[in-house]
Amino acid sequence: MQLSKSEEELMNILWKQKKAFMKDLLDAYPEPKPATTTVATLLKRMTDKGFITYMAFGRSREYHPLVKKKDYFSKHVNGLIKNFFNDSASQFASFFTQETDLSKTELEELKKLIDNEIKKK
Repeated sequence: MQLSKSEEELMNILWKQKKAFMKDLLDAYPEPKPATTTVATLLKRMTDKGFITYMAFGRSREYHPLVKKKDYFSKHVNGLIKNFFNDSASQFASFFTQETDLSKTELEELKKLIDNEIKKK
């Protein structure tokens, strides 16, 4: 299951804060801040989707992520590779390196990462 763009924005705030009350989440938004009811709706949908949970403290709720950012991003990238690059990581890597404006230094850093992963296997 995926998050909408608005839900992802809120999830990023929650990942950074690790746990937060509604007020903390609203304070973290840039201006213009969304309405409290909008954030409450997003939190409800994200809870229903299994991305977050909460602990009740009286009438207040402290929200916590259930999904790690790395896991969510990994699933996204794998879906992208499967759906747009014929399930070929090398086609994805070719597109990524040719169509992005990476510097020589960034490409060398990527090469080091790949070389290190090859050594591990």
